[in-house]
Amino acid sequence: MFHQWNRQPINSDHGTISSLIFYHTAAFFLLIHSCQGQSQIISPTKPTVALVGDDVLLPCHLEPAVDVGALTLEWARFDLNPRFVYLRRDDAELLINQHPSYIGRTSVSTDKLKHGDISLKLSKVKISDRGKYRCYVPDVGTSMVELIVGAVSFPVLIIAEIDKADSRVVLQCESKGWYPEPELLWLDAEGKILSAGPTETVRGPDDLYTVSSRVTVEKRHSNNITCRVQQSNINQTRTTEIYILDEVFMASSCSALRIIMVLIPSVGFSLFSALFCVLRKLKENKINKKMQQDIEAEVGIGEQDLDEGKLCEKLQEKKNEKTGLLHAVSLLMELKKELEESKNTEISHVTKVQGEISLKLEDNVSKCKKCDAKLSLRELEIKKAYHQKYLKNIEEQLVTIHAKVEKITNIKKKVDNQIEQINEQVDTTKMCVLF
Repeated sequence: MFHQWNRQPINSDHGTISSLIFYHTAAFFLLIHSCQGQSQIISPTKPTVALVGDDVLLPCHLEPAVDVGALTLEWARFDLNPRFVYLRRDDAELLINQHPSYIGRTSVSTDKLKHGDISLKLSKVKISDRGKYRCYVPDVGTSMVELIVGAVSFPVLIIAEIDKADSRVVLQCESKGWYPEPELLWLDAEGKILSAGPTETVRGPDDLYTVSSRVTVEKRHSNNITCRVQQSNINQTRTTEIYILDEVFMASSCSALRIIMVLIPSVGFSLFSALFCVLRKLKENKINKKMQQDIEAEVGIGEQDLDEGKLCEKLQEKKNEKTGLLHAVSLLMELKKELEESKNTEISHVTKVQGEISLKLEDNVSKCKKCDAKLSLRELEIKKAYHQKYLKNIEEQLVTIHAKVEKITNIKKKVDNQIEQINEQVDTTKMCVLF
């Protein structure tokens, strides 16, 4: 009996100890589970916006930060089949069941996974990438990220019509490759909206929009007119400005019109321009094409071909022709000077943008105090391409102007010879009164 009584307390103590061990062990695991449960996926408050061709980061992270490298990670779009955009398990990417359109374009940073950042990098964004994405970590949580995709392009602005009688010019602006659908506005030099015709909108098979519009500008308006295309959902604006010389309003026809567009894009760079129209017309100090052909065909003026009255008329005609030629050369030389200044400006722009691109590639924008840090590498490349395009345009205009000046100068020499021949006869007759 004593033996049995003596063992009872021992069994009781052993059970108590076992219960305590079990209790503390369970509490320990509950505590661990509770701590792990404190981390949750944080959802972004605003949609993510990207332009076609850009790389974009879809945000998703845990707070407090924990290492999720060994966990299962899923990025998916439920409007796709298969739905997986990116899948990761056991610290390795899984390509099985990934949607074909995302193959080779999605990734996460393995270094950032250690700090709870599972943001998805999506490369070379397409219009079809727009939509809602689910970021999911089993037993942790879910987050939804909306991606808005946009596409933009610079407007092309041309002179469509010239109405000399009413001193009016009709301008046309067109911009292709926008998404979502943009709006088009015309502005004067003070930024006031001009009344214009309805905007025509066409949606292509690629879902991109083309918008176009016309506006009639009178001489009383400022000569600086801007076409602005904008899209508020993606916060993008592109503008093109044109400067119209007064001579254009007076032109009835313009067979040698040259336009170099003034681009002032919203990304912060500008191109300078010149717009000129040299009419080969003698009347109103312009050169008429027919007159030029006549001059080139004439070799000389014989005394036998003219009577005394016609001699004076011919002399007056040739002097008027010479005045028109000199005026044309003056206009061309003035334009040449403006274009050379613009050329130097464009060269400096190209050099500056190339420097920004180099710094961007080195990922060291902070070293360039004058760099526009808001611009992506793709926007900088577009910026450079536009400067190069209009630099080339300017150089082509300079070549054309040089050829025209040389040609008109040769014509003027022939006219000088003809005037000299007539003057010899005028000196003999002394009968002409010129006005």
